[in-house]
Amino acid sequence: MAELIAVLTITILAVISPGADFAMVTRNSYLYGRSSGLLSALGIALGVQVHVMYTILGMGLLIAHFPLLFSFVKIIGATYLLYIGYRTFTAPTNMNIDLSNNQAQSKFVSFRTGFFTNALNPKTMLFVISVYTQIVSSDTSLYVVIGYGLFMSVAHLAWFGFIALFFSNTTLRKLMISGQSVLNKVIGSVLISVGISLVFIPLTQIT
Repeated sequence: MAELIAVLTITILAVISPGADFAMVTRNSYLYGRSSGLLSALGIALGVQVHVMYTILGMGLLIAHFPLLFSFVKIIGATYLLYIGYRTFTAPTNMNIDLSNNQAQSKFVSFRTGFFTNALNPKTMLFVISVYTQIVSSDTSLYVVIGYGLFMSVAHLAWFGFIALFFSNTTLRKLMISGQSVLNKVIGSVLISVGISLVFIPLTQIT
């Protein structure tokens, strides 16, 4: 029971803490509408499963014990966020957005940005590996271990689905779009800052 409570508590706290996922869903929701935000949230939830699967298969231990491999993943994740952050920061600030049209960004692109934002995020990697190596017992059954992973994804989907619904509200979108010049630079700066910070994440968090 103590293990279950620890996993649930840490997962919820990790999910609701602001970061790249939050910025990405906010960006897609206010710019492109509800469906885009929800698809980004779904991408994030499935991105979590990437970390869960390689950790369950034992690859998490390789990452935890090979600094060069961990550094390689950090660089890829940071580069992706820097790229998205730069594009958001420098996006046109006079976009004529039709609030009745949620197809300004394709469904695939919305899903893809959410998926890669999470799947390439070293912070999520550290979170998942830490949970499975430091909290989950080696005696825990495989079904429970898989269940923990599914809960992590469901928690991400629920939280970021809520964020998508909130920021795609028509009234709120009108306010945010009217100030898109500032908002794009704020969100872009957040993504760039997160990308830079990822480079300095120490491997010692899970070793």
